[in-house]
Amino acid sequence: MSDDINIAAPILGSEELSRIESVVESGMVADGPEVREFESEFADDCDADFGVATSNGTTALHTALEAAGVGPGDRVLTTPFSFVATANAIRFTGAEPVFADIDPQTFNLDPANVEATLEAFDGAVDAMIVVHLYGLPAPMDELRELAAAYDVTLIEDAAQAHGATYHGSPVGSLGDAACFSFYPTKNMTTGEGGIVVTDDEALAERAASFINHGRESDGYRHVSLGHNFRMTSIAAAMGRAQLERLPGFVERRRENATRLDDLLADTNAVRPTVPSGYGHSYHQYTIRVGNRDEVVEQLDDHGIGSGVYYPRCIHEQPAYNDLDVTAPVAELVCDQVLSLPVHPALDDDAIERVGTVLRDEVTIEPPTNPATAPMEVSDD
Repeated sequence: MSDDINIAAPILGSEELSRIESVVESGMVADGPEVREFESEFADDCDADFGVATSNGTTALHTALEAAGVGPGDRVLTTPFSFVATANAIRFTGAEPVFADIDPQTFNLDPANVEATLEAFDGAVDAMIVVHLYGLPAPMDELRELAAAYDVTLIEDAAQAHGATYHGSPVGSLGDAACFSFYPTKNMTTGEGGIVVTDDEALAERAASFINHGRESDGYRHVSLGHNFRMTSIAAAMGRAQLERLPGFVERRRENATRLDDLLADTNAVRPTVPSGYGHSYHQYTIRVGNRDEVVEQLDDHGIGSGVYYPRCIHEQPAYNDLDVTAPVAELVCDQVLSLPVHPALDDDAIERVGTVLRDEVTIEPPTNPATAPMEVSDD
């Protein structure tokens, strides 16, 4: 169908093209002044002192962990309900992931399960990656208290949360460091890219060295093992234009989400929960339903795209089948979540069509509510 509604659509235009052309004309298309400007501007947007741009969101996470001193023999607590890159970055350092279960309403880490997991490992957890899933901030007050009490480094995985806020503070300013992705489907894009932001100057310096072959400076003194995880100036030029448009993108996502909330109010779909004081940036508008496959098929019949993020927990992936983890809430939610189009390229008619079709044309069964029993953990 020519009028299909897609689950995502990046918005790129003349401003991005103009900035990219300027970089191409300058001849400085790799790492350079344009990247430094983007790093500074994005860090400012997060109320952070320093930014280190990287080649993608996964390398940003890997870099933040390395810069925080995470390495072989360490453990990093995180959520099992995220894109696999969250855990992959941990293993790239030689550390091992430790999973705590999630809150079924917000899909983010449940502080009670985090505390139980930290207690179970009795001080043997060194860092925590907190994911702001779908653009909703995690409960950072409780998680920061736990990080302080158990002396763990707190890193925000904000790959989906550009423009989100927590009690008035932007995500990216809430932990020891934060990581963002600029993949094309994200709230803003550089094509491919990522960034680490932090207030810790020493951590930022280690991150900048790690992404540049372990260099101490721009010369050829290499003080540690590092990668080439640098962002290009072409990507940074696109990012600077996108960053200026980000507030408008996020506002439109919120408007679309509000309209979907209204249209789905009388259906069996469980709509997104947004606690008081949280500013959701709606990278995804994710509902829970009891008959997901049928809903996806019926939406497809009407030319409406949807997405399942994510159909399997990380610890259920073959690459992680060596871990002994049970997270009953996350495992059940994986069978129920369905993301609907909410991106800013949608006009009012498109959003109306998505919601109306779901309300009037699609059979939605109510999802089973997850049990509240604590997850099982093992320190073997």
